[in-house]
Amino acid sequence: MSRPRPTPAPRERRPPETRDNGELPEGWANATITQVIEDCQPGFASGEKDVANGVRHLRMNNIGNAGELILDLVRTVPKTLAKPHHELQVDDVLVCTTNSAKLVGKCAIFDLEGRYAFSNHLTRLRPNRNAIDGSYLRWCLWSLWMAGTFDDKCKHWVNQSTIPKSALLESELLLPPLAEQRRIVGKLEVLLAKVSSSRQRLSRVPGLLKRFRQSVLAAACSGKLTTDWRGEKALDNDHASIPLDEVADYVGGFAYRSPTFLPTGRNQVVRIGNVRPMHIDVSAAPVFIPDELAAETERFRLQPNDIVISMTGTKYKRDYGNAAMVEHDHGTLFLNQRVSRVRCGPRIMPRFLLYWMHSDLFRDHFFAGETGNVNQGNVGADGIRKAPIELPPLAEQHEIVRRVERLFTFADQIEARLTQAQSQVDRITQSLLAKAFRGELVPTEAALARAEHRDYEPAADLLARIQAERAEAESPINRPRRRSRTRTT
Repeated sequence: MSRPRPTPAPRERRPPETRDNGELPEGWANATITQVIEDCQPGFASGEKDVANGVRHLRMNNIGNAGELILDLVRTVPKTLAKPHHELQVDDVLVCTTNSAKLVGKCAIFDLEGRYAFSNHLTRLRPNRNAIDGSYLRWCLWSLWMAGTFDDKCKHWVNQSTIPKSALLESELLLPPLAEQRRIVGKLEVLLAKVSSSRQRLSRVPGLLKRFRQSVLAAACSGKLTTDWRGEKALDNDHASIPLDEVADYVGGFAYRSPTFLPTGRNQVVRIGNVRPMHIDVSAAPVFIPDELAAETERFRLQPNDIVISMTGTKYKRDYGNAAMVEHDHGTLFLNQRVSRVRCGPRIMPRFLLYWMHSDLFRDHFFAGETGNVNQGNVGADGIRKAPIELPPLAEQHEIVRRVERLFTFADQIEARLTQAQSQVDRITQSLLAKAFRGELVPTEAALARAEHRDYEPAADLLARIQAERAEAESPINRPRRRSRTRTT
């Protein structure tokens, strides 16, 4: 019964963090991904899944949005497909280089025991441990993703996007000395563990609110919510149990044919997707019918205070049976097939009926008559018409509605504060990382070296040394010579 939550705000695009004066912290340097890794390796695809005694194969779904591995569903693939260069080592960083436009670029660090490989939608970066800490690299990449750095570098198709290898490797990060990286990671792990704990506690609140709303409806429909009110009025709990069709008129929807639908118009058809719990979403894939068809099907035109309910969904999942009320500002609406309409008579309040249709008392009766095939569930007219309702007098219905709305308003206020708190917690992670990448989370290596009267290697010197070592290793003089073949006679 919770109201629809707003779409999250788009990610704010920000450049890499520096000090307020534009300078890097002392001892830091700008670097590219190429400069600080040993290897970049794409994964492999496998048509075979869940192979007995196979190799565990990490995929897009195993990379979480918070920079973590999610192991709820890990597939296994044939061992013959997992070559040695596809096997993961601790501190490898996995980047999701193919995904939806919103999720491409998310990443996680590999920290598991055992043999794992990874799919072709992921790319493994193996950090040069003399240059960069794996966890530090992960948080740098995560921050780049959250800042939208990869958005303009991706190649986009209809349902997915890909980060080219060159764009990934050319991405820039801020590199402190190695010892400072490790202190930053250590401090981040302590602080982010607290953030994660807060996020987990907040994640339990929606379930509590759902149970609270359902308990309110149960009390309202059983008469417990207004026990004190009846006592003040010296009334008995003489609720009459009657089938719904004795107090309300039921009509099933009309089978409008899709070729008659128009993209715009003034006569909108209410379909299953428009009926959400407690409200009609007229903006969800709207379709319209011409005036002449509307005139021919006037019987299926909806009126304010009519209640509509969806009759088809996924079998056994109870993802339908949603009830909503037609409001005055919805415009001209017509009832489509597999959506039913209930119009209240003088003995029952529409708002009371709407709340009752969201209670377990009604929904248990509704789904008891579910039919359909393996995937699709259907409920017939008797699931509504014959539903037994404990009907209090109209005066008590008014009091029930007033109390339910007051309690639901209280729950809505908590939900709004929850959304605000979740947003603040999400911003804390980015704020901590921004502070870390400005050199403000822990003392810099340069400052500690001065205090301790010792030397340290600035990141720029480290990069220069690594570059020189690579150049020397790639020099023709140092390459192993091929043994020449001599022909014997």
